[in-house]
Amino acid sequence: MCEHKDVATRDGDGWVLCTKCQSRHWGLHGAAGLLLVRTDIEPASVLLQLRAAWTHGGGTWALPGGALDSHEEPWMGAAREAWEETGIDREHIEFKMQFTDDHGNWRYDTLIAHTSVDVGAYEANAESDDLRWVPIDEVGLFDLHPGLRNTWPTLIEHVKTSLQ
Repeated sequence: MCEHKDVATRDGDGWVLCTKCQSRHWGLHGAAGLLLVRTDIEPASVLLQLRAAWTHGGGTWALPGGALDSHEEPWMGAAREAWEETGIDREHIEFKMQFTDDHGNWRYDTLIAHTSVDVGAYEANAESDDLRWVPIDEVGLFDLHPGLRNTWPTLIEHVKTSLQ
């Protein structure tokens, strides 16, 4: 079971107007997501989440993730969001590296992690319409959430480096 303190819980929920791209981003303290690579299957695959239609970027494929609370480090927020959205327990993942998409007054941290077991991922809340393990080289073929689509060319290189 994943344990999280209730200190300032959900104080990160809210929109930020980005000074870099003039878009609205979710997460008053930034946001983080888990890019989980399953290494026990061939080819190694990434867990993608089909975001529910009512969510920001609904109908696109993304990583489990969301707003950081004020007290959270990015790895903590990514693990919490993965637990809330997919039921993945922190004990089954090994963090490898962090990639930051810095927009000045807002940032999205992607935590690349590995698992070598079936983590039992499932649609744990209403934010997900589907979950899929997708081979790394096929992720770019999906209709990705705009943020993931923009960073995927860089992220794929980090993922491949993490597997070496």
